Amino acid sequence: MPNPAFHEVRFPLDLALGARGGPERRTEIVTTATGREERNARWAGSRRKFDVGYAIRTIDRLAEVVAFFEERRGRLYGFRFRDRLDYTSGFKNAAPQPQDQPIGVGDGTNARFQLVKYYGNAFAPYAREIAKPVPGSIRLAVNGVEKVNGTHFDVDSTLGRVTFRAGHIPAAGAPVTAGFTFDVPVRFDTDFLEVDLAAFEAGAIPAIPLIEIKV
Repeated sequence: MPNPAFHEVRFPLDLALGARGGPERRTEIVTTATGREERNARWAGSRRKFDVGYAIRTIDRLAEVVAFFEERRGRLYGFRFRDRLDYTSGFKNAAPQPQDQPIGVGDGTNARFQLVKYYGNAFAPYAREIAKPVPGSIRLAVNGVEKVNGTHFDVDSTLGRVTFRAGHIPAAGAPVTAGFTFDVPVRFDTDFLEVDLAAFEAGAIPAIPLIEIKV
């Protein structure tokens, strides 16, 4: 069921090229009397933050962003954002392959699997749920054999879930893997856009903060 607080629309890709930002974590650090540290993760996962104000200079693009902001009602509605540093399941943003990421192991009855991307592999790999895959980009394999979207499985691209059809549910012990491109679900982190129109036929919005949200 679509999330009424989220609009399935992407922030303009060309403007995302000029964004700054990345993942944020929240760690609590306590230093003991002996000088040792106790470190605890306040958040189970990371949260991405971006600022896209640097990319916008012309009047036309300023107007486009203002219209996008108004349609989202500022911070009210979420939307898709392409993180140009990290938007595919493949290493170094390589084109998706059906065996890029492990997303589960079949048990003969479970038909639904959540898309996941793993970071690291040696000490403590981090599993990030992918909620906004790009429709049509998902490739899936069971036990190394690629399956066909719409024949063997279906995709909910608003939640990042794949569901196998009857007769194609993965057998017990069969590894399920996936490849995909994806967007980050975000919202504006401000209810005010400060537009600078000091120059003729040009201008700037000094800051347009975006923050990742759960959907």
